[in-house]
Amino acid sequence: MKQLNQFRYIKDNASNQFTLLDAKMSDFSYSKHAHEEYSIGVTLKGRQDFFCQNAFHRSPAGGVIVFSPDEVHDGHSGIGEQLEYVMLYVHPNELQPLFQALGHQTNETPRLKSTLLADAALARYVLLLKQMISYHQSSAIETEQVLFNIAHSLLRHSGRTVDTFNLSSRKDSLLIRAKDYIWANLAEDLSIDAIAAAANMSKYHFIRLFNQQFGLTPYQYVINCRVNLARQYIELGFAASRVALDAGFSDNSHLNRHFKRVFGITIKQYQRQLSL
Repeated sequence: MKQLNQFRYIKDNASNQFTLLDAKMSDFSYSKHAHEEYSIGVTLKGRQDFFCQNAFHRSPAGGVIVFSPDEVHDGHSGIGEQLEYVMLYVHPNELQPLFQALGHQTNETPRLKSTLLADAALARYVLLLKQMISYHQSSAIETEQVLFNIAHSLLRHSGRTVDTFNLSSRKDSLLIRAKDYIWANLAEDLSIDAIAAAANMSKYHFIRLFNQQFGLTPYQYVINCRVNLARQYIELGFAASRVALDAGFSDNSHLNRHFKRVFGITIKQYQRQLSL
């Protein structure tokens, strides 16, 4: 077998919140080491063998590995087939406010009970972040949402309590102000920081209350507004080529991905149906 070892690190330059490693290796072995970040890996091909938490582990294709901060581990390809995997590195300082927004009220860094997980959703989140930063297909608020989902998964696997948010019919005036701000700036690259500032709230207190009051995260609400705005533009006769940018999406594929989830068809298909 041809020996091939490739390690490509991709930095989240937009918000500087995380780093991704895209790795291929056949004859390389990591020595024992630890990271100050959470290290969340998805095995794509082959098998990754490693020692951690006083035991040996084997991660097959589709397996998820999570090393908590300062957790000592090693790693190497476990079979003759080349090993391919993606590893996400996120510092606990980036996740701590998200943990708190989810109901984790101490400054203690949650540590997972197991390092090898069967969690398809967590794997999807990691691979989605890779796609986002590799192809520049994300907005600031989308990245925030994926990290929020990852924080939720880590808390769940640590055994910590995660709030389920009781819905309420009360519409707080500050949150209404936030919704107004979102609608007024849909075409911009909105961030949670800016929306929270418009509501005169701290960022993660805002996330918590918004979800509690409206049953959607701020990200979900923004995407929903943009999809509905795109639909309005199509019905008004706007050219499909300009709808995505005017509605705040990065490009047509970004818009169509979300539009199809809501309406079942693409923007062009919707436009053609209206013209019949």
